[in-house]
Amino acid sequence: MDNLKGMGWMVLAMLGFALADTFIKLTLGALPVGQVIAIFGFGGAAIFGAWAATNGERVVDPALFTGPFVFRLASEVVGTMCFIIALASIELSLLSAIIQANPLLVTLGAALFLGASVGWRRWMAIFVGLLGVLIIVRPGLEGFDANTLWALGAAVGLTGRDLSTRAIPRDVSTLLVAAWGFAAAGVAGVILLAFTGGAAMPDATLTLQLIGALMFAMVAYYAVTAAMRVGDIPVVTPFRYTRLVFALILAFFVFGERPDMWTLIGAAIVIATGLYTLWRERLAGGMA
Repeated sequence: MDNLKGMGWMVLAMLGFALADTFIKLTLGALPVGQVIAIFGFGGAAIFGAWAATNGERVVDPALFTGPFVFRLASEVVGTMCFIIALASIELSLLSAIIQANPLLVTLGAALFLGASVGWRRWMAIFVGLLGVLIIVRPGLEGFDANTLWALGAAVGLTGRDLSTRAIPRDVSTLLVAAWGFAAAGVAGVILLAFTGGAAMPDATLTLQLIGALMFAMVAYYAVTAAMRVGDIPVVTPFRYTRLVFALILAFFVFGERPDMWTLIGAAIVIATGLYTLWRERLAGGMA
């Protein structure tokens, strides 16, 4: 294992995801959400499908018709739709802060639904981390924005995707899983567009922004896969949190966003508890 390279790949992946989010948000002022989801979904499916075919992998597999795969597709649709709607509705920095709860939610879901053993320290970390999310969202208080619920929906959907992925047989191609996940999101985008209407032909600038979002997302996907393969997972995983750093920088310079103190405090709590959870899992070998 080469942990230094693994950390580098993970940081590159998080930069790629943050850039992709930025480009998507730039398009949402001119294009309806359903159209952006459809373009991004079918574009990603085409790229991953071609990638799989180039590697000689099957594009259709019997695993497509199993419960875990179907649940993953449904979770991918929910997560992607909620994420892009949130991008259109709230600040990028706020969305990115809420999404940082995903590792905690994965640990919680693994304990509740997959029978994973979680010790009391990690339970406490999850509880405190979720309090951090409440500080960011502030339900019932003056600073509450109901659109942050889309971000929470995205976090839950992405958690379902990550948990169901664990139940998919290891011999099923990762590229195949990704291609069908994007395709399902594309179909959902078309359905949403049918209800909302407003489809428009992207001009040159919008087309370049959409291409940029797809390209950075593909680079990020490749980089996160490389990180997991060349480095120890407990070592490289904490560097996922660099995504928030990149998102805050991009949100400031591109959109002029300035997160308030409570958002930063909540994000710090979520990240700290997430890192603690990962550390405890590493110490206990994932058994406590």
